[in-house]
Amino acid sequence: MKEFTLHREQLIEADLEKVWTFFSCARNLELLTPEWLTFKVLTPGPIDMGVGTLIDYQLKLHGLPLRWRSEITAWDPMRMFVDEQRRGPYHYWKHTHEFEETDGGVLVRDHVRYAVPGGSLVHRLFVAPDLERIWSHRSEQMERLFFSLKLVA
Repeated sequence: MKEFTLHREQLIEADLEKVWTFFSCARNLELLTPEWLTFKVLTPGPIDMGVGTLIDYQLKLHGLPLRWRSEITAWDPMRMFVDEQRRGPYHYWKHTHEFEETDGGVLVRDHVRYAVPGGSLVHRLFVAPDLERIWSHRSEQMERLFFSLKLVA
């Protein structure tokens, strides 16, 4: 099974506590996900985040309704957490979120390791372009949301 990786970094002009609080709330993933995925958190709230937390989602991918379950497998407050797919469209998905305080704000790092049904061809034709669109949207949303928070604070 061929494994692929995705790396993204983004500097958010906000303090670490605000950024961590936002990312440690599972429901905020809905705010970062493009509308075309019709993404929804199904797990009733509030969701107490930590190692072992299971979170269920639903989404549509290329018109197909899907369920996704992730488990938080690492949790280091104000520094990082890891979610891994337990049920969903990938053979394997492990997403490490890291947060580093800098002079300009918080450097948010995403590192994803994943494998897809259909291997390299499916990855090249569908998965890689979809992930690029999703992370571009996510980046724009983070800028917009944290800029709004900066104005309010």
